Amino acid sequence: MALRMWASSTANALRVSCASTAHLSPSLSLSRCFSSVLEGLKYASSHEWVKVEGPVATIGITDHAQDHLGEVVFVEVPDAGGSVTQGSRFGIVESVKAASDVNSPISGQVIEVNSKLSESPGLVNSSPFEEGWMIKVKPSNLSELESLMGPKEYTKFCEEEDAAH
Repeated sequence: MALRMWASSTANALRVSCASTAHLSPSLSLSRCFSSVLEGLKYASSHEWVKVEGPVATIGITDHAQDHLGEVVFVEVPDAGGSVTQGSRFGIVESVKAASDVNSPISGQVIEVNSKLSESPGLVNSSPFEEGWMIKVKPSNLSELESLMGPKEYTKFCEEEDAAH
């Protein structure tokens, strides 16, 4: 993990990019060679992802976001039963480098929180799309998904954002 984070930071500093990812699994594409961007998810410009499966939307922070944060040491999420609003803060992620607000990519009612994160906040680093999810929401307005980016748009967004820094 430490080597991957070092390699990602080094590649970013050197402006290394991937010329082709055609040999990779079709469900996976890469940004900056090391950060994963998955198909089937929608992405917010504030670096959160959402995956809608039936009546439930799972939300977390992206691999790109966790990579820039560094080692996550604390995660704050809301209680189940509350509501979230698109673009508004619902939680906080603290790392050894910084603390960052987590915004909801969609509006809805929180139906489940990832209780594992209180004991193991590093799941956000090691498995941001699977074990490190933050909340599950019953969406109140699925049309909000249209304002979010798909994988290709998000990859381009991250590359442009990194190039500007």
